[in-house]
Amino acid sequence: MAQRAFNLPNMLTYARIIAVPLVVLCFFIEGQLKSSDFARWSALIIFLLASITDYFDGYLARAWQQTSNIGKMLDPIADKLLVATSLLLLAADTDRHAGIAGWSLWAAIIILCREILVSGLREYLAALKVSVPVTQLAKWKTTIQMVAIAFLLAGPAGDKIFPLTTQTGLVLLWIAALVTLYTGYDYFRAGLKHIMDE
Repeated sequence: MAQRAFNLPNMLTYARIIAVPLVVLCFFIEGQLKSSDFARWSALIIFLLASITDYFDGYLARAWQQTSNIGKMLDPIADKLLVATSLLLLAADTDRHAGIAGWSLWAAIIILCREILVSGLREYLAALKVSVPVTQLAKWKTTIQMVAIAFLLAGPAGDKIFPLTTQTGLVLLWIAALVTLYTGYDYFRAGLKHIMDE
């Protein structure tokens, strides 16, 4: 049991969870230094490495037949922690040109609300022994979210190299929000039948 809990796929998942406070630390450092490109690039690199582990932990677990209950439980939790924390940090950024503000806050709210609601639905259906498989579109949704957040994490530092870095991130965030709404509707439509039957 212990050996399965500490196999490589699970270690990658643990690393993704550990990356969350590291991204927070980068934003804290940026706040202390009153604008630090180093902190922004560090947050971006940590986020990208963590995002890559999201692909490899599942792929390796299946390829090496090392799937485990703890991996199945922690993998989606790690994803949601990484996305939610990053969105909250960007929304809390006091520099209005560096984070999520105004109407873009609604895109972040849509993404966060959907993740919470779908998690609740999955937990309810799991109690009924009903499995709701992850669709290909939902996987694309996660990818778009990660790419959008990556652009926004680069933010002002990225704008110095590519002037539309922040704007690109905001456009992708809205695309992610729209796809999030659609996939969320898909999950609820699939789960509603079982809820009504119950």
